[in-house]
Amino acid sequence: MTSVRLGPVSLARLLARRRHLAARDGWSRVRLETHQQRELERLRRFASERSPFYREFHSGQAEAPLVELPVLSKTILMDRWDDIVTDRTLNLDAVLGFVEELDEPARLNGRHLVATTSGTTGLKGVFVYDPDEWLWVLASYARANDWAGIPAGLTHRLRLAVVSTTAPWHQSAVVGASLKGPLVPTLRLDATRPMEHIVSELNAFMPESLVAYAGMAERLAREQLSGRLRITPRTVFCASEVLTAGARSRVQQAFGSEPFETYAATETASIASDCRLHRLHVYEDLVAPEFVDDDNRPVPPGTYGARVLVSVLFSRTLPLIRYEISDSVVPSADACECGLPFLLIDRVRGRREDVLSLDGISGSVSVQPGVFGDALESRGVAAWQIVQESGRQVRALIVAADGFSQKGLEVRIARALEAAGAMKPEVVVQRVATLERTAVGKTPLVRGLRKG
Repeated sequence: MTSVRLGPVSLARLLARRRHLAARDGWSRVRLETHQQRELERLRRFASERSPFYREFHSGQAEAPLVELPVLSKTILMDRWDDIVTDRTLNLDAVLGFVEELDEPARLNGRHLVATTSGTTGLKGVFVYDPDEWLWVLASYARANDWAGIPAGLTHRLRLAVVSTTAPWHQSAVVGASLKGPLVPTLRLDATRPMEHIVSELNAFMPESLVAYAGMAERLAREQLSGRLRITPRTVFCASEVLTAGARSRVQQAFGSEPFETYAATETASIASDCRLHRLHVYEDLVAPEFVDDDNRPVPPGTYGARVLVSVLFSRTLPLIRYEISDSVVPSADACECGLPFLLIDRVRGRREDVLSLDGISGSVSVQPGVFGDALESRGVAAWQIVQESGRQVRALIVAADGFSQKGLEVRIARALEAAGAMKPEVVVQRVATLERTAVGKTPLVRGLRKG
């Protein structure tokens, strides 16, 4: 199998692409919107010309506004994958067979990069990129470092530690393998490994920058505060999970600076990241997002959307136009004092699957994970996870020191749920040694309704 590591020519192209992205930071809002519209037109034209699926899916709508085009769900994507892809040498069965044989990241047919979703939302997604598209993926992740003020380059070889997954089909692992080398000396650690192993490796490596799932970053902050972890990163990036207020505060206390949040997906690469003022800006020059309600209508600023529809402006091998991601996001109408022209996001509360649906007085009410934060955090609880057992019953699994008040926590959670509109919630707090994690080491704040 062919290595994914960038050669000298590709590395030079990546550095040039990063400079192009940095130049866009100084664009006006009008110039940014003009660029996005032009790239959308190019994407739509390319997809209609090269993809049998899009010729059918967008038939008769060549001049229609984006918001009038049909929505592409993951189910449709996977059912029609062979017709969507524009490289006619690719087919889904062959790609899946390639992924199943992977021991480490590699190029499919010596050319394409492959990443898949883990399938935790019920359906695995498979995504492919040609070498040019992959440079945009890498550049999008590098932008987060640039905005945080710690760019890696020829004059600064950034020591980076990533605690997430080493699964060879995961996009973060493919990104890490692509950049492996002296430019960015990187330590990749599997979040499913025992904590003592992770702590030992980090202490030996002494990273300048730490990237981790939000839940893992909080666990590492506790290790740092206990004195077992002894690292001094200049920055901490939290990704892939909801960053609660309690986790943000604990990371800042442990490492001396507020963490930077990144918002990304396998389908898109980076969608948004924090600027130097810790405001979350959307990468609108790479992704055209629509924050919509259950009927796919735009939600106003300050309102949670039911999902995000993304059009990935650089996608060509597997074009994504109005592709549905079940994230609930609050767009903002604010302008940031940092001067960036990009749209702001106020909050990301995670996948729709992470939101509880509980019985309310006049129907079901949606309860997001943050509702539990105030009731559980800073009360001797080291970590928590909510399991919904029925429309009225929730079980709070907690990792806590001796002396916590089970009854007190149950009352606090019940009151928080009632304030959110739930009717007579039944809450049980259960102390556990560890919380359930996914195959790639994530620790979801919410586990869905149990069946049977």
